[in-house]
Amino acid sequence: MMIATKTLNNVAAAAFRAGVFASALVMAMLGGLAKPGQAALAQEVDSERPQALTFKTLDKITARTTTYQIAVGESATFGSLKITVRYCRSRPPEEPPETFAFLEITDDQRTGDVVKVFSGWMIASSPGWNALEHPVYDVWVISCGRRVETDQ
Repeated sequence: MMIATKTLNNVAAAAFRAGVFASALVMAMLGGLAKPGQAALAQEVDSERPQALTFKTLDKITARTTTYQIAVGESATFGSLKITVRYCRSRPPEEPPETFAFLEITDDQRTGDVVKVFSGWMIASSPGWNALEHPVYDVWVISCGRRVETDQ
């Protein structure tokens, strides 16, 4: 029983460090490992997670670039593309700087068909590793952080 408890502690700690805060908390509570204040700590750390992704788009025909900042779970439209942010994360300041984002991009074609043209991870420092391959548009990740409210 002691080995199982220790393993559960290690798994919960690894999940917590990886950003799976709710799962780590549930695992700890189910295992009877939650200590007073852990729920508050998990909620506090979870509230510090980035809430919006900043990315740029390029129309290769007109050379028009646009910067977007949208919340995780929301979508933005650029030309015929619909860009949905599913997850974003920036490393903390004490680690080497990097931003990761999971995007789903669909293309509304003139025939009325909606085609998924990209679904995967984009990395800010290496936009060519897993890029959107589209004849007209480019999309690349800039940063992940709190959403900036603007008066419009």
